[in-house]
Amino acid sequence: MAFGTQDDTDEVMNEINMTPLVDVMLVLLIIFIITVPVMKHAVNIDLPRASAQPQDTKPETVRLSVDSQGNYFWNERQVAEADLAGLLKVEAARTPQPELHIRGDKAVRYEKVAQAMAAAQQAGLRKIGFITEPRTP
Repeated sequence: MAFGTQDDTDEVMNEINMTPLVDVMLVLLIIFIITVPVMKHAVNIDLPRASAQPQDTKPETVRLSVDSQGNYFWNERQVAEADLAGLLKVEAARTPQPELHIRGDKAVRYEKVAQAMAAAQQAGLRKIGFITEPRTP
């Protein structure tokens, strides 16, 4: 069963089927109509010029060391255990709040380091770090 007529002659077709070309052009036209408003979605504003330098203030670092006998050192200066809470509260009230670096001797009881951590937490310090030395191979 044949759907079309076919001539047995070997004639060259002299006309071009324009329907697929028109379909492609209509699809491209619709794509451009949709995407052009999306590409320009900003409002043109002429902003004033200013020369301001960004302020990148890094918080200060406070070093709290605990030696092997359990003595506390605040920035390499020995302090009494009773004075430690007051120093921590003063530093916690500063803006920006400094970082507290705790250095504990490996021979010190963990209890002394834990007490320093608890005092820092009660004072309101939020940035607490531990300083260690890398292992030598």
